[in-house]
Amino acid sequence: MSSSVITDARARELRRDFPILAEQVHGEQLVYLDFGATAQRSTAVLDVERDFLEHRNAAVHRGAHELAALSTSDFEDARDTIARFIGADADEIAWQAGATDALNTVTLGIAAASRGRGGDESVPLRLGPGDEIVITEAEHHANLVPWQELALATGATLKWVPANDRGTWSIDDARAVVTEATKVIAFAHVSNVTGMIAPVEQLVELATSVGAITVLDACQSVPHRPVDFHALGVDFAAFSSHKMTGPNGLGVLYGRRERLAQLPPARTGGSMIEIVTMESTTFMDPPTRFEAGTQAVPQVIGLAAACRYLEGVGMAAIAEHEEALGALMVERLSALDGVTVIGDDASVPRSGLAAFIVDGVHSHDVSQFLDARGIAVRGGHHCAQPLHRRLGVTASTRASSYFTTTDDDIDALVSALGDVRAYFGADR
Repeated sequence: MSSSVITDARARELRRDFPILAEQVHGEQLVYLDFGATAQRSTAVLDVERDFLEHRNAAVHRGAHELAALSTSDFEDARDTIARFIGADADEIAWQAGATDALNTVTLGIAAASRGRGGDESVPLRLGPGDEIVITEAEHHANLVPWQELALATGATLKWVPANDRGTWSIDDARAVVTEATKVIAFAHVSNVTGMIAPVEQLVELATSVGAITVLDACQSVPHRPVDFHALGVDFAAFSSHKMTGPNGLGVLYGRRERLAQLPPARTGGSMIEIVTMESTTFMDPPTRFEAGTQAVPQVIGLAAACRYLEGVGMAAIAEHEEALGALMVERLSALDGVTVIGDDASVPRSGLAAFIVDGVHSHDVSQFLDARGIAVRGGHHCAQPLHRRLGVTASTRASSYFTTTDDDIDALVSALGDVRAYFGADR
């Protein structure tokens, strides 16, 4: 049963499901605050994946023997579970090598459609000179570079919603950029730097008003808050398994049924074909056409287990807990001398992360100092160089929480940060 509230006691109880969180580093108890980069695995996920590998492992959709039938059944049951978790139908999600891969599948498919692939069905996705692709200045590189490449391949113009001095943006900022020539609007549901929660419904409404499609980077939202892609109304979305306590090497591409039908496959080979001759090939219907080659079956099974586990914890409770932790981090970090938090202040809801700058100390040095205290955070540009450049900095340090994070973890972070500038002589 899910809990309606995650208290510190509940978070400590849940932490026992994750063996690695009991580890020590440098002789200190691990304080893991790098969930924005990757989450840890619960025994529920590890046990399910191991059980599958030990008892039912076989290639799916390819054999008539008993193991093949059992593995295929588990594989498609997992698709049903994951689809329900994100508010989608099973035939609207396709397995990819990661969220980055999923976003590339969309951009490469649009590029193929723009070259005439996919026939009349793909015409609505075609881009060319005079068309516009709109992203934001706050995007992760995975939702920026593929669109740059698509613009180069099609002659379309890449535009972006500018970030303000806090690194965030508003729906009014987006309205000032989007025009009747806009054909695609791609954006992150939750920023991995500022924790900003995007106004998805308003952006979808804006896109609809000009006939543009929407592509949602949901990597920092699906693991951390209730998400219903049907209710949000986006055309495509991508998220990754490893950020939501699932296995590595797996991403999910969501596409509204009619949009997936319009999208030509970016990769071709076995399993996704219908008829192959020496002259030509026809492809299966979605989602199979996007699943060329041998699939990551154990990882899919593990992700379904992760979804069930997260449902047991309660996604609404996770979101409430993290928003409270996000506000707490902003408030307490901002009170430290020489520490500046990127993003809006604590009064504005954000996901449970905070990226910050320590005056006079590089983020890598900050991260290593914290690591010596057993505190794991992320230092660098977080795959968001343009946003950091907009803010006039090369890098920042990011602390990111999850449902196993407690107020004591934040206390440890703040206490250690209080010593950083003195240690490096930056307080003189």
